[in-house]
Amino acid sequence: MGNTKERMKGAADEAMGNIKQAVGDMTDNERLEAEGVAQERGGEARQEAAKASERTKGALQEAGGNIKQAAGKLLDNEQMQAEGMAKEAEGEARQRANQ
Repeated sequence: MGNTKERMKGAADEAMGNIKQAVGDMTDNERLEAEGVAQERGGEARQEAAKASERTKGALQEAGGNIKQAAGKLLDNEQMQAEGMAKEAEGEARQRANQ
């Protein structure tokens, strides 16, 4: 799914932050430890922002599918209804994958 790059960057920042915290703790370097905490939290925030973006895209996709499905029903177009159902399901899956 989209935003994979942002999630990976966030995970890398989180991991580097954890490493800095551990090194800072072992060497009694409070500044390095604090930098690690900040970097870890920044990485977590970056990952959450990417997930939120994907959930929003999924919700829009789901809504578009609902509209297409309703239009297909109104026009008695089974193919359009099926395409709408598929789009709706894809949007729901995208949202679940990014919780």
